[in-house]
Amino acid sequence: MCATQLAPAPLPTRRDCPFDPPEAYRRLRERDPVSRLAFPDGKTGWLLTRHQDVRALLADDRFSADRARASLPVRSVAIRPVEAEERAGVLLTMDPPEHTRYRRILTRYFTVRRMRALAPRIEQIVTGHLDAMARNGPPVDLVPAFALPVPSLVICELLGVPYADRTTFQRWTSTLLGLHTTEAEALAARVALRTYVHDLVVDKRTHPDDALLSHLIARGNEAPEDAMDDDELAGIGRLLLVAGHETTANMLALGTYTLLTHPEQLDALRAHPEGVQHAVEELLRYLTIVQFGTVRVAKQDVEIAGRRIRAGETVVASLAAANRDAEQFDRPDALDLAREPSQHVAFGHGVHQCLGQQLARVEMEIAIPALLRRFPALRLAVPADRVPLRDDMVIYGVHALPLTWG
Repeated sequence: MCATQLAPAPLPTRRDCPFDPPEAYRRLRERDPVSRLAFPDGKTGWLLTRHQDVRALLADDRFSADRARASLPVRSVAIRPVEAEERAGVLLTMDPPEHTRYRRILTRYFTVRRMRALAPRIEQIVTGHLDAMARNGPPVDLVPAFALPVPSLVICELLGVPYADRTTFQRWTSTLLGLHTTEAEALAARVALRTYVHDLVVDKRTHPDDALLSHLIARGNEAPEDAMDDDELAGIGRLLLVAGHETTANMLALGTYTLLTHPEQLDALRAHPEGVQHAVEELLRYLTIVQFGTVRVAKQDVEIAGRRIRAGETVVASLAAANRDAEQFDRPDALDLAREPSQHVAFGHGVHQCLGQQLARVEMEIAIPALLRRFPALRLAVPADRVPLRDDMVIYGVHALPLTWG
């Protein structure tokens, strides 16, 4: 238990290094790991910065994931509580047993075996985009040329979303994840994205294909207990579409930026490409792109590390701070691609742990080595401090990554 409790303060957001979470997290983790947090709406709650506390919170059914009951750690209309008509099928904001039903239905489609089976197609997609980069020649912005289109095409094919519409839904997603998006902009993007996916689901009922949305429709026809209406399917589709391209795209771009600015680690990966699985886990831990943490609301009074959390209070679990905890990780602020896989929380923990984590792993394990093999002389085309960072977005990364080679 901490001897002194600090006064409520806003969530730390200022970074001194593009690859490290704000330094304030370290101080809080050492001095006040369950600290008072001041929210933008004027309310106060709690911030967890220690690995063991974050994991415990995310596995504790005394806390709710329902954002309609929560304060939010940053001023963002993108992650505010969703309206009732938007909530159907959106697993992230649900608690058991409602969440359990959706998770049970979906888990079979995201097993390690199924995701590994996608590897040949992912390799084709990766190779095609690397070929285009080679043809066009340097310099190139890796974000639109490779990092964004590769996972976008993969998730489109997996769900049955027309890839030709990518520019439109990527624009909506960018609007929804921006910290400076206005209420009007967010509403327009939400309605447009919801209508788009809903119309797609309706079309799949009469024109099925061999992708996930059609499989879910067919499953409901075969097993009435698994049947979902159009709103539920549209909610699942929106969630998977947004998460499936935004997170992996930013890991590919930010991960490449990280490797190019850590040449000793880059050289080690080139020399030992068989260690790519360890490398991917370390990049996930080290970068932790869900930069503002995960929100929960206490359903009853709960004690964490000597602090009394009152029923109804919002708790923010900082995944980034937890993944730099020296009590859990040796030399936590060092990038070590040979680090043995650990219990990092980049994908969360507990029943809400990321459904698509195995897909993200496969994509990164294929895409990063392929990029490095194809362009042995790959390097930044601008000074490292001129790479524009996504510190204005819910999901961290880079807005652009100018590269060259040869």
